[in-house]
Amino acid sequence: MILETLDWGIILGFMAVTLAIGVYTGRNAGKSSDDFFLSGRAMPWWLLGFSMVATTFSTDTPNLVANITRLNGVAGNWSWWAFLLTGMLTSFLFAHLWRRSGVSTDIEFYEMRYEGKPASFLRVFRAIYVGVIFNVMIMASVTLSAIKFGAVLFGLNPLDTVLIASVVTVIFSAIGGLRGILFSDFILFIVAMCGAIVAAYVAIGHPDIGSLSNLMQHPNVSGKLNFFPDMTDPASFVPLLLIPLAVQWWSVWYPGSEPGGGGYIAQRMLAAKDEKNAVGAIVFFNAVHFALRPWPWIVVALASLVVFPDLDSLRHTFPHIDESVIGHDMAYPAMLTFLPTGWLGFVAASLVAAYMSTISTSLNLGSAYLVNDVYQRFIKPEASQKELVLIGRITTVAIMILAGIFALLLSNALQVFKLLLSIGAGTGLLFILRWYWHRINAWSEISAMVISFVVSMIFEFSSLTTLPDWLKLTLAVTITTFGWVIVTLLTPPTSHKKLDKFYLKIRPSGPGWRTTRSRVIAAGHDLPQDDKLSTLFICMFIGCIVIYGMLFTIGSLIKGSMVEGTILCAITLITSYIGYRCWKHLNFQNGVRSGGNA
Repeated sequence: MILETLDWGIILGFMAVTLAIGVYTGRNAGKSSDDFFLSGRAMPWWLLGFSMVATTFSTDTPNLVANITRLNGVAGNWSWWAFLLTGMLTSFLFAHLWRRSGVSTDIEFYEMRYEGKPASFLRVFRAIYVGVIFNVMIMASVTLSAIKFGAVLFGLNPLDTVLIASVVTVIFSAIGGLRGILFSDFILFIVAMCGAIVAAYVAIGHPDIGSLSNLMQHPNVSGKLNFFPDMTDPASFVPLLLIPLAVQWWSVWYPGSEPGGGGYIAQRMLAAKDEKNAVGAIVFFNAVHFALRPWPWIVVALASLVVFPDLDSLRHTFPHIDESVIGHDMAYPAMLTFLPTGWLGFVAASLVAAYMSTISTSLNLGSAYLVNDVYQRFIKPEASQKELVLIGRITTVAIMILAGIFALLLSNALQVFKLLLSIGAGTGLLFILRWYWHRINAWSEISAMVISFVVSMIFEFSSLTTLPDWLKLTLAVTITTFGWVIVTLLTPPTSHKKLDKFYLKIRPSGPGWRTTRSRVIAAGHDLPQDDKLSTLFICMFIGCIVIYGMLFTIGSLIKGSMVEGTILCAITLITSYIGYRCWKHLNFQNGVRSGGNA
């Protein structure tokens, strides 16, 4: 164990403050399920935005970025940078629709959009499938990273790490509900971001490096600094850039980057006090998530290539760590061992913050699904609000236990990342179109879910497993998409009565609802006109340019390319002004989106 008394004092003090926030906010969280899971739907954009960034700032993320960067260089991060397109799509085409829906969870959407037993089946199945199975996988991946940090920094074995991390986090989550999570996330993000910057600063100062310029010129690093892969080598640019930008971002369902929004992203939009705050929260989240946060992690990953150039160097330095958890993703916690006393405690506290933020959100969301979409909907509709909160707290504990058990069976975070991409391949377009095309029905979703799962299992556990990952993803997307489109066209559409009711409440734009709109107008309904889809797509496109511009401006300055950085900064500023003007054209009346075309 390398932590001193000062380090432990900082860590324990931070945990005490976090638990105090949970206890303080828990007084209101227990009033109703709406308070416990949605903070009374009264949250401002900045608090929700910080919370979403803090949630994605998990302990497995720097490990994943280190793994990617060490293997494929900076350009390898396009595997997740491409999801910015998903995020900006959600910002401008879906955030206002989610807030307008008034549902308690994104799973409740199924019975609002579809009808009959298929809709009810979707609701209960997806609540368990996403709220328990997928949620447990994500939490296990995050906990696995905590295990690696615990082994390197605290000298803890995997079981001890799981027990300590689980107990502290589950107490905080069960007491404070979403309100406690939101307020603590604001502090957790600041601590976690400062910790990441400190870790990068100390990594640069390592005796084998000495300065940022030395790091950029080191032979182990200089060939890994390009923002884009080698465009003359298909084996490089196809899997690293082409597939993420051409296929992955719109076709793959991945927690936190769901096309059309979902999961904890939808939960935050539903908790916003109005539509304007829901949109603002998602835009803010994407800007910080993609543009500001990655570079400290990338710098540490690059520095690790100098200090720990291969896995053997990690094995030699940490002989006490089990061989099963030795991997490139362990390079990030390994670099933290060079932090001096005090700073080590601060960075360790930031990692605790990252872990607690992500796990507490996952626990609250999974519990919300089980309470709202299973227990209250199908088991005991007459349950009181206090009973629903109690069931929420019990399910919170149960989900944490399952995640801890599964974490002990994993070896690296990249496993889970690839598996989730595989299982969700081909479903993304469906989640986009169900809001904008009336013909999508419950059988569309059921078939997409079944086909994507079967195809992913075939690719993972048959002779086809030898195919490149990018090819498996493309084939899975193609098969699944064709499958659910055919099922959609062969099955009866949702009834006019259900479609009309949905349209009157949500008022989605675009030609996909033209016949429904004509029908409800003919029935005497006076409908305000929302922004055109073309306007929303322009806002999405400009938002992507601005955030990518911020990302590469910072990266250029870090590399020492001042001219390139200045040019990119100018482009970003000009595009930001254009984006601001487009935002002003979106008509927010009293904070609520209303009529008017841009």
